[in-house]
Amino acid sequence: MEVDKVVCLPRLSRVAVCGGTHGNELSGVYLVRELLKEEKKAMEEEEEEEKPVSVVLVLSNPWAIQQCRRYVKTDLNRCFTHASLNGPLSDSAPYELIRSKELNTLLGPKGSPEAVDLVCDLHNTTANMGLCLIAYSDCDWICLHTFKHLQASTSNIPMRYIHFDVPKEESYSLDSVGKHGFAMEIGPQPHGVVRSNIYTAMKFGVQHMLDWVRFFNSGTIIEGGFVDVFTMVKHIDYPRDSETHNIIAAIHPQLQDRDFCLLHPEDPLFQTFSGETLRYKGKEPLYPFFINECAYYEKGIALSLARKRRVMIPAIRVQTEQEQQASEQGFGSEEEE
Repeated sequence: MEVDKVVCLPRLSRVAVCGGTHGNELSGVYLVRELLKEEKKAMEEEEEEEKPVSVVLVLSNPWAIQQCRRYVKTDLNRCFTHASLNGPLSDSAPYELIRSKELNTLLGPKGSPEAVDLVCDLHNTTANMGLCLIAYSDCDWICLHTFKHLQASTSNIPMRYIHFDVPKEESYSLDSVGKHGFAMEIGPQPHGVVRSNIYTAMKFGVQHMLDWVRFFNSGTIIEGGFVDVFTMVKHIDYPRDSETHNIIAAIHPQLQDRDFCLLHPEDPLFQTFSGETLRYKGKEPLYPFFINECAYYEKGIALSLARKRRVMIPAIRVQTEQEQQASEQGFGSEEEE
């Protein structure tokens, strides 16, 4: 009988958990603050000991957090392209661009061997999306196995894996600084507000993510399986007046709060302020998400649409020290029988 192949991957020695990349998305802000308090208390009560994984806790945008605003001058979570990080800073550079370079120094540099192994960036959405991991890859086995573990850990929270099909050098968000990374997006929650159920779901997600990292680092073979991946296809803007460019319609009541429910051609999409129903004119059924996200009005996005497909992920285990040394020298194998 053929033995399944096991993919051997480097140890995850440093993990970053970031909150407040958007300063008014409060679950991540309060969770990172709580984790920092727990970390300080543990250091005071116990002798410092070597841990299997180092966790870096970061409040990403302290100025925006202080003002409970998404950002001060520009969206920090759009400042992490290679071009932005490597470009010069002018005297009039916005605070978030300066901060992105500081975070790249702390957690990166992006694309380098020194970068943290995994970045988990915490976000809230006003859309009814449950818990989503958003990543730039549909074949990053670390991210996909983390998601698979979270899904298996509970049936109480709807969970999805969203894939933004963007080249690594053009990826713009904080989580792209790590060797692996994803945004953990949870909603619905109004911006500037914290809801206990959403906070608890995020805390659950972070705890189980860290548990999985420790389990992976232990050397146990983690079985593969299948994961449904939603790959973003396009954004749709609100209907607008041709002269003023003002919005003339809202999300249709039959679509509101129905994130990840299949949208078919001719389904109701918008309802104009005069009462007319505007229908979806796409040629194929797609899955809507980020429906009526508050922060996306300024970006001209009423909702995003995705295709769903099932991805097979292989069994994985952590590399031994010998395998990692061989891999670093360029002749190690990632698979074994």
